Amino acid sequence: MKVMKPSVKIGMFMIAMILAVSGFTPKIANADSSEKIQKINQFVEQQQSISKIPGISVVIVEKGQTVYQNSFGYADVKAKTPVTDKTLFELGSTSKAFTGLAILQLEKEGLLKRSDDVRKYIPWLELKYNGEPQTITIDQLLHHTSGIPSNSITHIPESNAENALELTVKTLLNQQLDRKPGSSFEYATINYDILGLVIEMVTKQPYDVYMKQHILEPIGMKDSFVGLHQVQSAEMASGYKIGFMKEQAYTPPIYRGNIPAGYMISNTNDIAKWMNLQLGNNLSHAIDKLLIQESHIPDQSVEPFDKNTYYASGWGVQQKNDKPYIFHAGENPTFTSYFIMQPDEQLGVAILANMNTSFTTAIGQGVMDLWEGSNVTNNHSDSYQKLDQIVTILCISACCFCVLFMMLTLRIMGRIARKQRIWTSLNVKRILLLSVHTLIVAAILTLTIIIPKILGMPWTFIKVWAPTTISVFPYCILAACIIYFIFGLSLILTKKMNCSKEKTAARDMGAEM
Repeated sequence: MKVMKPSVKIGMFMIAMILAVSGFTPKIANADSSEKIQKINQFVEQQQSISKIPGISVVIVEKGQTVYQNSFGYADVKAKTPVTDKTLFELGSTSKAFTGLAILQLEKEGLLKRSDDVRKYIPWLELKYNGEPQTITIDQLLHHTSGIPSNSITHIPESNAENALELTVKTLLNQQLDRKPGSSFEYATINYDILGLVIEMVTKQPYDVYMKQHILEPIGMKDSFVGLHQVQSAEMASGYKIGFMKEQAYTPPIYRGNIPAGYMISNTNDIAKWMNLQLGNNLSHAIDKLLIQESHIPDQSVEPFDKNTYYASGWGVQQKNDKPYIFHAGENPTFTSYFIMQPDEQLGVAILANMNTSFTTAIGQGVMDLWEGSNVTNNHSDSYQKLDQIVTILCISACCFCVLFMMLTLRIMGRIARKQRIWTSLNVKRILLLSVHTLIVAAILTLTIIIPKILGMPWTFIKVWAPTTISVFPYCILAACIIYFIFGLSLILTKKMNCSKEKTAARDMGAEM
């Protein structure tokens, strides 16, 4: 579920830490909770400062009550708009549980069966493994055991068209499965986009319309939306990515065809209702409790994807210290979320943030530990932040390289102007040097271009998901290569004028005067 990357620290480039700004006074269930509240506030503020997340919204529910709710930082840094409990965030992959619940709801209504071949609803979706067509069930899509590769996310098209969901699913027709369906777990976000298209086929309604009418509104999530195109609110937070070791505003492309897997929009007020529903404490009774419980049943027919951790219908389910935990992380290019619940205690924690970072998950896990009375060690590191630090250093180094060789090139040009160096013809040695010099520069440029192919990701995908420094880095390399190449040419194609020639030239010039 995470994108993994490497790490380094920089000393000469200090960025001011983001100050945590509380938008609301925490809601406290009772006076005995005051110590926990203080620890949680301090912990979140510390993690926000380290992670550079502009804005965070936190909510804790317990036994049907909201026992803590607080907001930190900015929904919009430039406008200094504080985050509140009404601030809207993209949920990322925590959206999957909504789609999973809708599938179970439709099965209860007799409109589909999870054991059905997906081709019953999408006849043209014939996927192959080792060249042979495969049967993929609704259940396998729910549990990420369909065999669809995780890197299928890189092919999701940019689109805001009404048929974007179909366009997204059709990208699979040009991809092979990388394992036999049902054999093992492999997280592929597009599994849930297929389920979204199944919902459309079965209900004869657009996915967003069905989910709004049959899931969100019955639960009472009236301030939540199914995709950015539905949002008609000034409460939407601005999204950010890390770049040059601080938050950078960024507007990613619209992926309307990925809504079922990652683009539900909500705030902590509504997410409190969602968690209470999951914990059996929703008073609306709009959705059968048995359906909720069923959505938490993991698929244990395959190996766990983490220690004692299996996948259910849009939820990870883990046994930890003899207690069950239900959780999921969400990650979009400029937003992240994390939900974790302990059913026995009817306890749930949700974190919403307007930056792409794994710190959101670490904060959620830390808040849960603190509320349960455990200690938290603040030693989390984020792969995006580490990558940004490395690439920032490389960009600075490339710029210094450019300045250095620009000065050296100008120095050579000055000597040429003063006749201290003269242009010369190419001999075998100079042709060899020129060839080696050209090959070095070409190799560096080629490596920069093909790195995405080595990683199995196109530049367009990297530009959207990676820190903003990644987009700047190729231009720094290009500039450094051009300047270095010009410097090399100026050396190879000129030579120093020897002293006797300089004196002769000086005498000739004097005679002419």
